[in-house]
Amino acid sequence: LEAEAVDLFVGLAQVVGLPKSIGQIYGLLYISTLPLSLDDIAERLDISKGSASQGLKFLRSTGAVRACDDHDSRCDHYEAETGLRALATGYLKEQIEPHLESGEDRLARLKRLAAAAPPAERDHVIQRVKQLETWHSRAAGLLPLLIRFLGR
Repeated sequence: LEAEAVDLFVGLAQVVGLPKSIGQIYGLLYISTLPLSLDDIAERLDISKGSASQGLKFLRSTGAVRACDDHDSRCDHYEAETGLRALATGYLKEQIEPHLESGEDRLARLKRLAAAAPPAERDHVIQRVKQLETWHSRAAGLLPLLIRFLGR
C-alpha cells in the first residue's frame, strides 16, 4: 500500500516537473497513519537526510506538508495536507507566480533585443515578442483569479 501510494505521487510530481523525492515524501506522508520525522522519512524511502530535508522544505513552502506537535519527541514530525484547494493554491503561488514575475524582466530584455535585431528579422521577432507579451499578460491576469477561485 505504502509503495503504491508513493509511486502514484512520484508520477504526479513528475507530471508537473517536480523531483521524484517530492512525490515520494508527499506520498509517504499522505498514506501514513501517523506523522513522521525527517529520520523516519529518509529511512523508509531510502533517501538521504539532505534530500528529505530539501523535499520537506519545498512541501512546507507550498503548504502540502505541515509540521505537527509531538510532545513526546524533540524532533519535528510532519503530516500531509490533503485539501486539494490548499495544494493547488500553494503550488501556483510557489511555482507559477515567481516565473510570471521574472517573465516581465525577460520580456523587457527580449523587447530591447528584438528592436536591435537585423532588419531582415526585426519585424518577425518583434511580432513574436508581442505575442509573448500577450500570453504573459493573460497568464498574469488569470493566476490571481485561479488562486481566488481555488481559495473558496
